[in-house]
Amino acid sequence: MKGISLEIHVGDVVAVLGANGAGKTTLLKVISGLMSPKSGTIRLMGEDLSKFPSYKLAGMGMAHVPEGRKVFATLTVDENLNLGTWGVRNQFNPRQIQETKEWIFTLFPILKTRRKQLAGTLSGGEQQMLAISRGLISKPKMLLLDEPSLGLAPILVQEIFKVIQKIHDEEKVSILLVEQNARKALSIADYGYILETGKIVISGPAVELKENEQIKAAYLGGARIQAT
Repeated sequence: MKGISLEIHVGDVVAVLGANGAGKTTLLKVISGLMSPKSGTIRLMGEDLSKFPSYKLAGMGMAHVPEGRKVFATLTVDENLNLGTWGVRNQFNPRQIQETKEWIFTLFPILKTRRKQLAGTLSGGEQQMLAISRGLISKPKMLLLDEPSLGLAPILVQEIFKVIQKIHDEEKVSILLVEQNARKALSIADYGYILETGKIVISGPAVELKENEQIKAAYLGGARIQAT
């Protein structure tokens, strides 16, 4: 990746789009401290994150929901959610954590009925709900979502994006959304970036990107996007 520069305003949803291998997941890993940048800075609310190890970032307001769900299969839904509070244990008391859980269960009611069930026995869609919930339990200011619709049936994709929209509308959480489903991502985003081979080739308000002929061609016909 070279010369990547992007910003997310408080409360915005920003979509990062691109084909496999474009660098989307790498970008999120760099932002969340799982990989180190060779140069440049990453700031959250003005704080330079490069000074801190990745495990400290949850306490600073960042949560990363990785591609492929990555739930703890041998732990229950409740135990997975409890692990999501590890980095903010000193910031919230048990009552506040329970209140956040109850809010999460309003977003994903099925998880409440499954709360004592092992995560590995959940369906793929339920595991994705749990992965997002585990990110939300820490009450982040910035939520990184890596391919939340990957491998899901269309009806579940609709549900997941409705929840992302609700989080955006009601909680004003800033969201950086990596997606291959360009149409769905841009439908809820405020701004978007298109990555190709580790570089940003197009960026702009989501409403404009949806009408961009280059983007339509790239995602519907497989053409390469040319930087302008």
